[in-house]
Amino acid sequence: MEATAELLDELRPRAFAIAYRMLGSVSEAEDVVQEALLRVHQALARGESISSPRAFIATVVTRLAIDELRSARVRRETYVGEWLPEPIAESSADDPAAQAERADSLSLAFLVLLESLTPEQRAAFLLHDVFDYGYGEVAEIIGTSEQNARQLASRARRHVQERRPRFEPSAEQRERLAEGFFAAFEHGDFEALEALLAEDVELHGDGGGRVPAITRPIFGRAKAAQAMRGWWRVAELLGGMRLRRLTVNGQPGAALLDPDDRIAGVLSLDIVDGRVTTIRSVVNPEKIDHLGAVADTRELIRRIRESR
Repeated sequence: MEATAELLDELRPRAFAIAYRMLGSVSEAEDVVQEALLRVHQALARGESISSPRAFIATVVTRLAIDELRSARVRRETYVGEWLPEPIAESSADDPAAQAERADSLSLAFLVLLESLTPEQRAAFLLHDVFDYGYGEVAEIIGTSEQNARQLASRARRHVQERRPRFEPSAEQRERLAEGFFAAFEHGDFEALEALLAEDVELHGDGGGRVPAITRPIFGRAKAAQAMRGWWRVAELLGGMRLRRLTVNGQPGAALLDPDDRIAGVLSLDIVDGRVTTIRSVVNPEKIDHLGAVADTRELIRRIRESR
């Protein structure tokens, strides 16, 4: 029993890594991982011999994720506003080398790009290019021929390479610019903030229809700065806003905290050539509640109305 528990603990990180990249959702990934580990436990309890637990868990997780992705896509067609992946956040003080290793295939920009692939293309590409499974293993995991696995991964790779996001290669410069951006935002210095934005900057928001949020992307330096100024003014009505710096999916980010230190949203930045090129704001409570206590949006709205 102890050996089984140790094996499940060993398999969990890889299982979650695959499931999250497949689904772009922490909650859905955790459900898939829980089911996959249960199946491993049941197989061992029946006395079955699992020659390669690594291959077994990858197979179960991937197939469950493909099924979940198909049903999730139906739900996302009726999603209110823009759909963004659920952010994974870690302290900016965590190991920079480990963050850099994970950053490229974890970024919100990359996960959004994967949404345009079919579930099978997504699985073949991630398993081969991100997790280093051979095409023979990929074929067995997906349940197809090796030739088809190659074709699926190749088509996905071409699509991704054409649109793959770029990020600031210098971690030091990226962090310095991010610190300046968030300091300007927190203190309401929008002249300084606007100077850090690329001319064609994009601002994306995800409220899921549950809280006020922009429903369509905003393009351009002036419009993005104006929208963020509006957010800051709302926060001022609530008694001010505090930011807690985070690394969000491998990129610079921050949690927006209400006066009671509860999370009201998560911001992440894409930085290229010394400028912020994309800002993503996730405020849907269901997408950030795994990060800590979430602000009571209805109460915040009531306070805003009373302050006017």
